[in-house]
Amino acid sequence: MFSGIIESIAVVLDIEKDGTNIHFTFESEYTQELKIDQSIAHNGVCLTVVSIKGNTYKVTAIEETLKLTNLGDLNTGDKVNFERCIRMNDRLDGHIVQGHVDGLASVVEIQDKGGSWEYQFQLDEHFTNIHDHSPEKLIIHKGSITINGTSLTVTGVNKRQFGVAIIPYTYNHTNFHALKVGEKVNIELDVLGKYVARLIH
Repeated sequence: MFSGIIESIAVVLDIEKDGTNIHFTFESEYTQELKIDQSIAHNGVCLTVVSIKGNTYKVTAIEETLKLTNLGDLNTGDKVNFERCIRMNDRLDGHIVQGHVDGLASVVEIQDKGGSWEYQFQLDEHFTNIHDHSPEKLIIHKGSITINGTSLTVTGVNKRQFGVAIIPYTYNHTNFHALKVGEKVNIELDVLGKYVARLIH
């Protein structure tokens, strides 16, 4: 379980294909604090640490994960948002994030607001319905959404497009500053909304 509050940036050092899986080796300032079998969110995707060596650690993404997320597009040198799982006695500064990506969205617009940035996203055409509810129905104005593992507040929704506002701290301490129009991001919808959709269904 995560909160969507990004701790750091991890850098891709090596990508090793193994059948339909990919083993990623990352470098992180927190590597020395990690342990084998620990859950780490990478761009919002929960992956398990399988080995640690020096200042690097390795995780494995299976085929299903690669299909649903942007991890398969990573190259060596790329940066991902890094978050360790929350402790139960910590403050929940973001919102409840599972690290289970629901689908992808594309950046369609980035506006510099002179002190903040507003990003507009379009849900991917392959973004599947959630319990027979179209995904945009689970995105609400002023509600929570997770983008590349970052807990954010929705500023507006229009059909399959939605926006978020990014403050300078988030812009500088996540990989939002590197996003460009047309790039894909990982989306996790609010888990509470998904449970309500399931109950209604």
